[in-house]
Amino acid sequence: MPDAFDAAITFCYTQDLVASARFYEEILGLTLVVDQGGCRIYRVAEGGYLGFCDRPVEPRPESILLTLVVDDVEGWHERLVAAGVPVDQAPRHNEDYAITHAFYRDPTGYRVEIQRFDDPGWNVP
Repeated sequence: MPDAFDAAITFCYTQDLVASARFYEEILGLTLVVDQGGCRIYRVAEGGYLGFCDRPVEPRPESILLTLVVDDVEGWHERLVAAGVPVDQAPRHNEDYAITHAFYRDPTGYRVEIQRFDDPGWNVP
């Protein structure tokens, strides 16, 4: 039995792929790795991908939280505010989870969390 998978892609639906592409490419600076026409797949981290597909169905943004882990939550906050991205919550420390995080909305209404783990060894095996 294999240890793990080679990669992971999380797909989300949108009714405005152009606006989503602008947000994830131009504002967040994610690298587009596959353009399938109706779906665009972005590299988020080594082996981690996020895909957006143009679908006529109503997306359910309230059921999705996209968390991006970085060291500089405050710097990203300044960048996103300057780009006019809607802010749900400015950066703050969360003692319950030992993180610092902030929340924003993408053009479809998906909640995007920018987060830093207070423990720098959080993902060390």
